[in-house]
Amino acid sequence: MAMSSVFERVKKIKYVNTGASTPMSNSITQNWTDQAVRCYYNQCDCTKCSIANSNYSFECQMASVVRILLNELGPPDRERIWRSIIKVS
Repeated sequence: MAMSSVFERVKKIKYVNTGASTPMSNSITQNWTDQAVRCYYNQCDCTKCSIANSNYSFECQMASVVRILLNELGPPDRERIWRSIIKVS
């Protein structure tokens, strides 16, 4: 793949300013992902999070994602929460 096409795709990504040091792609604020549901279920307690307890090279912004999802979509339904929690266990 040519580098110019990669740069064109990157330009099309929109970002959400959450006040964090790195911007967040708005694609993760379009629906409830498993990770967002787990964060919601744990009341955004980072001590219970697999992302916060790993050695990732990025700043977790899931609490901001959860706030946006709650405002835009409302809370995830109970079945969705159950499915996301079961995947972890």
